[in-house]
Amino acid sequence: MKTKYVVALTESEREFVQKIVNDKTTSPTFKKRAQILLALYTNAGKPQTQITIAQRIGVTPPTIYNTLKQHHTQGLQTTLQFKTPKEPNKKPIVTGEIEAHIIATACGKPPEGYARWTVRSLTNKITLEIEPNMSRETIRRTLKKLNLNLT
Repeated sequence: MKTKYVVALTESEREFVQKIVNDKTTSPTFKKRAQILLALYTNAGKPQTQITIAQRIGVTPPTIYNTLKQHHTQGLQTTLQFKTPKEPNKKPIVTGEIEAHIIATACGKPPEGYARWTVRSLTNKITLEIEPNMSRETIRRTLKKLNLNLT
């Protein structure tokens, strides 16, 4: 069967990958990636099948394929590095200004007919005035983080 991607490493690249495998401080993920590349190295004789390599290293066959594809398309350095996101996926809902408003409301006078604020009533007021997408759990976590007790 003809393979789509082939691992052809230079001598210096092979030594670099071997050093990663032998280093004790390397994370297990990168050790496995390096082991995959060494196992698929074509100059070392007839390469093993991806299923055999997956069983030997302890990963799934798609991991073998994805590592091989990444090495072929993006290069050795990218394959053996962590991807750092450029910015966080989700921006926090509670900013300093909203947090201050929650504190001021919670410390203020409770709604008419009640002796104290409840998390539900506080959430209703905050969602009407400030942030319509804020959940009750977000309000509760904010109060807990600030060590505020509504009793």
